[in-house]
Amino acid sequence: MERRLDAWLSNLGYSTRKDAKKFLKQNDLTVNGVKQKYPSFKAKHEEILLNGEPLDPENILILMNKPPRTICSHKDDGALIFNLLPARWAFRIPKVSTIGRLDADTTGAILISDNGELNHKLTSPRSSVSKVYEVTLADPLKGDESDIFASGELMLKNEDKSCLPAKLTIINDKLVHLEIIEGRYHQVKRMFAALGNKVEKLHRVSFAGLTVEDLKEGEYKFINIDDIK
Repeated sequence: MERRLDAWLSNLGYSTRKDAKKFLKQNDLTVNGVKQKYPSFKAKHEEILLNGEPLDPENILILMNKPPRTICSHKDDGALIFNLLPARWAFRIPKVSTIGRLDADTTGAILISDNGELNHKLTSPRSSVSKVYEVTLADPLKGDESDIFASGELMLKNEDKSCLPAKLTIINDKLVHLEIIEGRYHQVKRMFAALGNKVEKLHRVSFAGLTVEDLKEGEYKFINIDDIK
């Protein structure tokens, strides 16, 4: 689809429409190899290079290995997850957002996108999206946790509906993997609290079939929507 250059620059966060003319004077933007300086010139996304590099994607979907002590918010105090992204992404239209949230002290797989429809689909309870967590516990397992979680009968405090069945994989008596298909508030911590144990460390290994094994804390990579399970 062809759009005006000032529309591309504005929607992708490089410049406001008002400042597009000034931006084009200060940067080398070419369309099919020809330098352009007029904001009203129309071009396709794939035809444009900015300072020799392709423009950012029209639709962003990235997988990040969220580091500890970062907040999944645009406005909270403290270290924000969005500060780990290119600064211009904060001005994209539509805005990029996390798909769901992780607590500040929880690390691991989180998706970030500007696709509102995808965000809704992956966070909807009807979608039953798989989430696998590595859980470090304060106390050793008692031995009946796997059966209780798998039963679909576990009740969380202050709720009137039991958790859906979850799969527990035991690594040792204080380290487990837990796969859930819900996204209740502090769910993993509350599930173990309901059994008298405390989560000391929580890391999301995978989300929607995507893992962060190849990413260091704070690193991210672009994801093709077709790779999401």
